[in-house]
Amino acid sequence: MRQVLVLNGPNLGRLGRREPEIYGTTTHRELAELCRGWGELVGLSVETRQTNHEGELLDWLNQAADAGTPVVLNAAAWTHYSYAIFDACAQLTAPLVEVHISDPSQRAEVFRHTSVVTPHAAKVIAGQGIDGYRQALEFIAAESGD
Repeated sequence: MRQVLVLNGPNLGRLGRREPEIYGTTTHRELAELCRGWGELVGLSVETRQTNHEGELLDWLNQAADAGTPVVLNAAAWTHYSYAIFDACAQLTAPLVEVHISDPSQRAEVFRHTSVVTPHAAKVIAGQGIDGYRQALEFIAAESGD
């Protein structure tokens, strides 16, 4: 099975507790289990990671670039301003899918800035809740021929 990384940025470790009216009640642990299961259904081996430390996310993106590993990325707040994330995503050669649980374009003005991930993403999925991760994995499986 093809390896895929699902990488989540700041505050997403608090899923289920953090603004459930926006992000739902699924915890990050439950999300990781769902992603593993969804991946298996389409022939992917999924590893889900979350960090509140930008450098750690950059290291993971660099490792994915070196290994040619597809990535599902919810960079959270870093989506809107991190040039380091922009540069790391530019190095990826396997499919990158940008995911947002909510739709940033429909949220407060602070979230309406252009995404630094989008220019490098094969697909952007926003506002689909947790199901956006399933959609991202299905897209990667289809793109990978798996």
